[in-house]
Amino acid sequence: MSYKDLFDRARGQLPEKVFEQSRFEIPKIASVVEGNKTFIVNIRDVLTGIDREANHFLKYMAGELATSVTLEGTRAVFAGKHAKTTLQTLLERYVKEYVICGECEKPDTKFITESRILMKRCDACGASSAVKPLRK
Repeated sequence: MSYKDLFDRARGQLPEKVFEQSRFEIPKIASVVEGNKTFIVNIRDVLTGIDREANHFLKYMAGELATSVTLEGTRAVFAGKHAKTTLQTLLERYVKEYVICGECEKPDTKFITESRILMKRCDACGASSAVKPLRK
């Protein structure tokens, strides 16, 4: 086999996501403060946008804000008053740490567990890396 044939064969085995040039945008958080509680009213849209489970994301947010959080239907409820900018900054930090691939910088990652260690595996380039455990 020639080099070109091998190259074409290898390229054909790559997923289509590798060749996409679409731009990933972090979703905007829509929050409302009522009394001593903060509500993220578009939590489902945010989770769909970053392709993560509610449990992991909300546990991260609760740990960073040092507060409790519950999921009530289509909204997340945080104890205490939290500014929208603070919530958006935490979302951006979460995406950088737990969603974006460290090698190709694409958002096409999934969590897998290897030997009791949570790993982030990229569907686009195949790279995997350990992620920091969440605060308790």
